[in-house]
Amino acid sequence: MLLVGLSGNIGSGKTTLARIFREWGVPVYYADEAGRMILRQAEVREKIERLFGEEVMEAGGQVDRKKLAEMVFSSHTRLKQLNDLIHPLVRKDFKSWADSREDAPYVIQEAAILFESGQHVHFDRIIFVSAPEDLRMERVMKRDGISRAEVEQRAQHQLDEKQKIMAADYVVVNDGHRPLLPQALAIHRQILGQWETQGKNRG
Repeated sequence: MLLVGLSGNIGSGKTTLARIFREWGVPVYYADEAGRMILRQAEVREKIERLFGEEVMEAGGQVDRKKLAEMVFSSHTRLKQLNDLIHPLVRKDFKSWADSREDAPYVIQEAAILFESGQHVHFDRIIFVSAPEDLRMERVMKRDGISRAEVEQRAQHQLDEKQKIMAADYVVVNDGHRPLLPQALAIHRQILGQWETQGKNRG
């Protein structure tokens, strides 16, 4: 089985692309969703409160994700503290998830900051979704109901697209003009071919 990372800067449309692969039966692990579930674990909540204070906690004891986001996206130090806590737990969870799907030719982890977290080195292949900056900003403003300044504040913690494109094995362009399906299908076929070759070589 091959491990494939799928990433893209904020508003690129990586989740839409992940949905296409899922329709073809490819197992997809959503790192951001897993991170939200991990935030609900008691020991993680306690560490969050110790690191960031009571102001990021709700009355019921859960983490107020909106307040936590506001805090960490305004500080590189705080964002690193949060990532250092959550990312190892997500990686452990992904490994367990992938191991339970060992019969699949390949699995995908969809993650926003695959490169920034250094997790890209653990994958056999990387797919990167590229989109023009203005289009990405518009998508996030519409999706999350936030201002452009807030989107830019989040985006400043992500590496420049050019760096990621150079490091990726496959690049999908989601500019609103080029259809995603043919691009995704070409990648799907290539990865299946690589998996088959790998199996023959082992055999």
